[in-house]
Amino acid sequence: MSSERTYPDLRDAVSKLCSKYPGEYWRKLDEERAYPTAFVEELTKAGWLSILIPEDYGGAGLPLSAAAAVLEEMQASGCNGGACHAQMYTMGTLLRHGSEAQKQTYLPKIANGELRLQAFGVTEPTSGTDTGAIKTTAVRDRDHFVINGQKIWTSRAEHSDLMVLLARTTPLQEGMKKTAGLSVILVDMREAVGNGLSVRPIRTMMNHATTEVFFDNLRVPAENLIGEEGEGFKYILSGMNAERILIAAECIGDAKWFIDKASSYAKERVVFDRPIGKNQGIQFPIAKAYANMRAAELMVAEALRLYEAGGNPGEEANMAKMLAADASFEAANVCIQTHGGFGFAEEYDIERKFRETRLYQTAPISTNLILSYLSEHVLGLPRSY
Repeated sequence: MSSERTYPDLRDAVSKLCSKYPGEYWRKLDEERAYPTAFVEELTKAGWLSILIPEDYGGAGLPLSAAAAVLEEMQASGCNGGACHAQMYTMGTLLRHGSEAQKQTYLPKIANGELRLQAFGVTEPTSGTDTGAIKTTAVRDRDHFVINGQKIWTSRAEHSDLMVLLARTTPLQEGMKKTAGLSVILVDMREAVGNGLSVRPIRTMMNHATTEVFFDNLRVPAENLIGEEGEGFKYILSGMNAERILIAAECIGDAKWFIDKASSYAKERVVFDRPIGKNQGIQFPIAKAYANMRAAELMVAEALRLYEAGGNPGEEANMAKMLAADASFEAANVCIQTHGGFGFAEEYDIERKFRETRLYQTAPISTNLILSYLSEHVLGLPRSY
């Protein structure tokens, strides 16, 4: 497939690493609901999860497009970057808004793998994507914050040393903007679990290591506050464009995997004495999925270009995520249809990848909210919520 190939050497190296983790590896994990520890440890050792961390702190100091290339290649190789992608975008909150002391303390250890920053505590059961309505509180008690509340869909919490937590530090009062009074606190989960923090796994349709997290008078040193108290929503928001662009890149990788799988099978599978790929009923859906993937890929490239130029490409980041997720889901459906019954068989890995890519219609933000954003902030239509 002829598409622009940024960072070819980097992609080749990631692809080579991923080849050590074939479908059998992921199917075994799926069966046991286990975390891909070996895969994540090797990625960390190779430096792929720290490429956004500046060289001064032990990382590679590469731009977002390099991180996007890494994640796309993982997905295109049949692996699941969802097990570790959060380190790339949660780390940005610490990097952009943390104090120099915090960066010196944590970033080198994240870069060398001594610490794992994978957990992002934002969403709550009653608030969903209405972030301003969160109820988890962090009350100042001399040199500590005392945290109480609950988070949900906190993926990888069981496999992370640190959590970036959004909590309300100022009670919401009449006339106050809902998103004011929120703060970002870095929680050391190694000390917190069993001392006011408990984690409960949630089984989902894919092996995503997601959890529900409960805070019961958890004490966290006040020095773990990232940036200024009450400015947390702004800090979280500044990282969302990067998150959406990186997820979009993963979806492009998924789409390429599905399209390649479908094309290869259509050439080899013989029914009625001819390859099924001779039939336009098979060809056209695959070709259309390819065209839509390429269009989404161009939007991802544009979002990356604007982001790296120092812009705040909310429009392009949101469209990239939506179009790429749509393209990957279309390609997933085409791949299953091309394989017929075999598409549902575990050994082909299609049903696993289908379940994994379906997530991105909903996370990290649903398609409906992206459409609402475009309607209001780009097209100037009245706010719908």
